[in-house]
Amino acid sequence: LLNLMPCVFPVLSVKVLGFAQEAEEGTGAMQRNGLLFGAGVLVSMWVLAGGLLGLRAAGSQIGWGFQLQSPIFIALMTMLFFGIGLNLLGAFEVGTTLMNWGGRMQTNASGSGGTGAFLTGVLATVVATPCTAPFMGAALGVALTLSAAGALLIFTALGVGMATPYVVLSMTPALLDRLPEPGAWMETLKQAFAFPMFATAIWLVWVFGQQTSTGGVAFLLAGLLLLGVAAWIVHRWSAPQLSRTAMLVTRTLAGAALIGGVAVAIIGAGSAPAERASAASTDSATAGKAWRSYSSKTVESLRAKGRPVFVDFTAAWCLTCQVNKRRVLSTEAIQNAFDEKNVALVRADWTNRDPEITKALQSHGRSGVPVYVLYEGNGSEPRLLPEVLTEDMILNALGDLSSSS
Repeated sequence: LLNLMPCVFPVLSVKVLGFAQEAEEGTGAMQRNGLLFGAGVLVSMWVLAGGLLGLRAAGSQIGWGFQLQSPIFIALMTMLFFGIGLNLLGAFEVGTTLMNWGGRMQTNASGSGGTGAFLTGVLATVVATPCTAPFMGAALGVALTLSAAGALLIFTALGVGMATPYVVLSMTPALLDRLPEPGAWMETLKQAFAFPMFATAIWLVWVFGQQTSTGGVAFLLAGLLLLGVAAWIVHRWSAPQLSRTAMLVTRTLAGAALIGGVAVAIIGAGSAPAERASAASTDSATAGKAWRSYSSKTVESLRAKGRPVFVDFTAAWCLTCQVNKRRVLSTEAIQNAFDEKNVALVRADWTNRDPEITKALQSHGRSGVPVYVLYEGNGSEPRLLPEVLTEDMILNALGDLSSSS
């Protein structure tokens, strides 16, 4: 299921295109690259898990998806996906650069195709983390309470589950035979895959804006502009047509534009975060009821008064959180139900790193968002709701308050 999530599928669509290209070379190349793709998923899962466990052992309060709490990481990922899109549209063709990792995972040289397959698995794992919570939040929470060996075993199982469909496809000749013959349709398909990449970049720009400010977004967009300039220079003055001097000049200019774009984006990442008050007012306007910002003291104070409390652990980069907010939590029926039960609404925004929220997640056996907690007004143990919400789930949980409060 994770492979179908919107933060993973754009990357894996490139892998599907690579399968079609490999079919022309024979099953051997396809099987080799399928295994290397799986290895990329596993190795990157181990690296992410090892980094998380290492920081946790050092005393840092972090959780799964922690890299997405860094505006610099979001800026670089935005530029990567934008560059992948440009590459898929044919704006530039570069054999071994960073953009080629995602945009042209399989190169014409058989020796580098394996590297591309491995790096596809790495990229798929890195961008998968905001989509893990709906299906693996409890497993990740348990993993981070185990020993290092036990946690790595769980992460290994998650990586194997993510990679298995593609490894199986690459290893099964009967499935390979069903792939269409290579042809002009592959170029059209490659260009069509550019637009999910651009859509992902747009989403990342929005996340970046939630973490920084409108000024920060302007810097990031300027960085993307310079990246576009670099791609244009490489495309406009292609290598076969250039003298050695012209090649040096144009590639120097393109490199300068690329470095400048990255630098500008990183500067934007250091922009002061947008005021949380404005975000809170926006939520209030859309939901019809004010949400308090999370703190453990706020929750304890409300519970001491005998009020039920609903806590929404969320983040701007969590797609499931945003869908739940707009399709369930912000509906008139749910807001009216909260009012009728006099439920206090608290939002724990984990978009940026917050040790207090991370600690609260750990207290509920979770390491990522979304998490929804309903405290009853009688001081009893809190109730954790499913990560993927429906109106009926909320209404049923609120209906139980009358008999237990």
